[in-house]
Amino acid sequence: MSLDNNSSGAHQYDDEIDLKELFGVLWTGKILIVAITAVFAIGSVLVALSIPNQYKATALLAPAQADGGGLSSALGQLGGLASLAGVSIGEGSSSESQIAQEIMKSWSFVESFIADNDLEVEVYAAKGWSKSSGELKIDDDVYDIDAQEWLLKDAETGEVRPPTSWQLFQRFNAMTSVSQDKQSGLVSVSIEYYSPVIAKEWLDLYVAAINEHMQTRQVAKVTSNIRYLEAQIAKTSIAEMREVFYTIIEEQTKNKMVAEASPDYAFVAVSPSMVPEEKSKPSRALICVLGTLLGGMLGVVIVLIRHYARSEVAD
Repeated sequence: MSLDNNSSGAHQYDDEIDLKELFGVLWTGKILIVAITAVFAIGSVLVALSIPNQYKATALLAPAQADGGGLSSALGQLGGLASLAGVSIGEGSSSESQIAQEIMKSWSFVESFIADNDLEVEVYAAKGWSKSSGELKIDDDVYDIDAQEWLLKDAETGEVRPPTSWQLFQRFNAMTSVSQDKQSGLVSVSIEYYSPVIAKEWLDLYVAAINEHMQTRQVAKVTSNIRYLEAQIAKTSIAEMREVFYTIIEEQTKNKMVAEASPDYAFVAVSPSMVPEEKSKPSRALICVLGTLLGGMLGVVIVLIRHYARSEVAD
């Protein structure tokens, strides 16, 4: 019993000696720890100050009803007959909304959006924004403003070239966010950019572009359906079938008229975008705190490694 107590006491005594030794080592190397921490703190401040502000413009949208004035119920009654005829007379607004969201994130849509609005330079070559002048800062190593020429070099050939479609898509995709609340069904679309004014302008153009795209898509779909039905009428001599086809054509024509008359075909703004007044990032305080903590931890590790390395050499 006494041996166990003595052994336990000796072990506790060794732990106390180890802790005292540890604190002694850290105290001895305090100057190095403080120096490394100070270097990292200053470096994190410089890094935080070098990162340009970005502003996020956000719009809250509701899926628009693709049809109205009782057209939904009418089309619903004809849905079975239209399916038998080999025609799709439209999907629900929920399905259209999901399709629209996926199209907004697609490479082809973003490529067309950037090209149609001539945003290549702003998307890929901008590196900041001057609040005083309201002008974008363009990276001189990427784009020559005076000559209006790209300065990017191909990694394989070394030739000067503009950014590829994929590079533009990746850069723009990093700026945008499209998400839907599962409970309310509302869709949140946001664009984060150096200039708050441009962020708001791009967001409005982005929403207008998807509305126009979905409208054009629906009109083309209905037009194709009508042509198909007209061809089927020419092929059949059965009066009942011809009557069904004419009825479906009538409803398809109404659907087409509704689509052509709806500028907000996919989404209706519940909360329109506004010019953001506060930056969304970077969080400079967080960068400084994390940088300082990293420096302190690194300083402690270096001091301990040096001490135990010297101890091993001495032994």
